[in-house]
Amino acid sequence: MTGPGGMDGLPDELQPKPFGIAAEIMARAERDLVFVVKFLGESQHILQRHFQSFVQTELEKRGITFGDHPLLLPFIETHGSELAEFVVTGIGLHHQFHLTAFEEMAGDPQQLLRLDIWNTLQSYIDKAEAHFISDIGGLQQILAAVEEARALRVDLPKGEP
Repeated sequence: MTGPGGMDGLPDELQPKPFGIAAEIMARAERDLVFVVKFLGESQHILQRHFQSFVQTELEKRGITFGDHPLLLPFIETHGSELAEFVVTGIGLHHQFHLTAFEEMAGDPQQLLRLDIWNTLQSYIDKAEAHFISDIGGLQQILAAVEEARALRVDLPKGEP
């Protein structure tokens, strides 16, 4: 049932138009439509576990264990998640395919695409690890916090925890 001004009482300018906005957007598809590579599910979990293990190993190389700071486990989990997100986001930004690229693909480009994604993935993992080790907000931050916690424990009078 239509009311004043058209269908469902909407003014004419708000009425759905055949081939309206969808057609306008799709007319720009060659330029604006992008397919993005994104890792989901178990792959994200594997990446996150890798970085958590990496962070823990880097701390252990410097003599830091779980007893050294009460927030060490959350630190490892948080930085592992952040490093994994850096890689996943980087892959997505690096591997964007326009509609025309998919339309023009011929033969079996799957192997070439897999190799390209693998190279990019390894590159982002390496960058994330190097950034964690050298960045003041990463490894350096926890090293300073652990040293501070150790100093506080040394300064405590005997018999206090």
